[in-house]
Amino acid sequence: MKEEKFFLIEELLKIQEENELHYIPEDKILEIAKKTGRSPADIHSVISFYPRLSDKPRGKYLIRVCENLPCHLEGAQEVVDAIKDFLGIDFGQSTPDKKFYLERTSCLGLCTAAPVILINNVPYGNLTPEKVVEVLKEYMGGDND
Repeated sequence: MKEEKFFLIEELLKIQEENELHYIPEDKILEIAKKTGRSPADIHSVISFYPRLSDKPRGKYLIRVCENLPCHLEGAQEVVDAIKDFLGIDFGQSTPDKKFYLERTSCLGLCTAAPVILINNVPYGNLTPEKVVEVLKEYMGGDND
């Protein structure tokens, strides 16, 4: 059973990463349910249990903000405030155009570069409010896939 669950989570993460809006669509949930012999409700319960998984569209650029102590001590709150003000969203929200989604995360293991964010798993460190706005402007203006 443990191996099956690991496979399921790995498969769900893969599907989510391949989706432009970083979520697991219903058709993929039904496909996995059939493939694993589980009910769609069971697949949904796994998705809802793990914070990194989502069955709802988020955004093209998934912004994860580290909120652990080193980042906090180095000014993460000011960086978060700049992101929220610039994009007009809060944690757990997408911009109206679904370009950005903001979420909290625990330690990213990049404490020497605190404060740190990830945008689609690309790390940005030693941030200030000004620097993070410049990073976001780059994503708004170009195609940073």
